[in-house]
Amino acid sequence: MDDRWTLLETTRCACLATRRAARRITRRFDQALRAHGLRATQFTMLAALRLAGPQSVGALAELLDIERTTMSRNLALAAQRDLLILRTDPDDARSRIATLTPHGNDMLVAAMPTWRRVQRALTEELGESTMHSLHQLAGGPCVMPFPAFSSEPDEKELPA
Repeated sequence: MDDRWTLLETTRCACLATRRAARRITRRFDQALRAHGLRATQFTMLAALRLAGPQSVGALAELLDIERTTMSRNLALAAQRDLLILRTDPDDARSRIATLTPHGNDMLVAAMPTWRRVQRALTEELGESTMHSLHQLAGGPCVMPFPAFSSEPDEKELPA
């Protein structure tokens, strides 16, 4: 029996499609953020630390839905570049706390307009409905409501 017709259905696999889409979107952000010396993963990590404040490796990994070992490796690389500081948690010597450095904040602020341009372009290309569906599918911080700020932050600052 020829099972190629049955296997052909795997070319419409949701897992394959989302992984390919994620890689393509990541490449777009990586290419744009390269001018600032950042990768998309680093930008997201810095933004999360800026928004949430100092976080343990585990808490940050959970927030961004990244494997803890991958988060540890990414944080160590960012610490080597003085984007953040990793300190031992005073309440648990086995845990480390990541804190954004002034240099990391400056890098984040400088890269924000570039990130916004790519984000807007992708939203225009994919459409608001598709972007909303992606956020719903991703869950977590992607679907959190925006906090109330007194005004829209400008390009030079981010909300505290």
